[in-house]
Amino acid sequence: MRRKDRQMPKEWAINIVDKCEWATLSTIDTDGMPYCIPLSIARIDNVIYFHCAKEGKKIDCFRQNNQVCISCVGDTLRPTDEFTTKYESAIIRGKIFEVLDDNEKIAALRAICQRHTPANMPNFDEAISRSLKITAIWKVIIEDVDGKRRK
Repeated sequence: MRRKDRQMPKEWAINIVDKCEWATLSTIDTDGMPYCIPLSIARIDNVIYFHCAKEGKKIDCFRQNNQVCISCVGDTLRPTDEFTTKYESAIIRGKIFEVLDDNEKIAALRAICQRHTPANMPNFDEAISRSLKITAIWKVIIEDVDGKRRK
């Protein structure tokens, strides 16, 4: 990291991962070009989970190269009297894998739903019974995380 004065500890960066509204996952597509996808994520321990369709461009990318990077942005502020942005961010690097075990899939979906739609959790079991078999879950095992902040 070039600006060491803005570097934050790992625990701080994990907090940004846990509070960001959405994240962007970057990979390389099958033609060798950069490709990024906005996601709703949830973290359980050292793993980031997200759900998606069972096929598509991103799935092809993941199967070709399981090295990915996730960008998370926390709070931001653009002062009206300065030409700057105050921000907090985290960058995760890791390997991505499809989740095939139904119990792990349900735990991941529960974490995602609890994080993003907590008021609807009474309907979780019914939704799972309808959609578990048609929903793909992927996980990124965190290998490295960096945090950065401009106050």
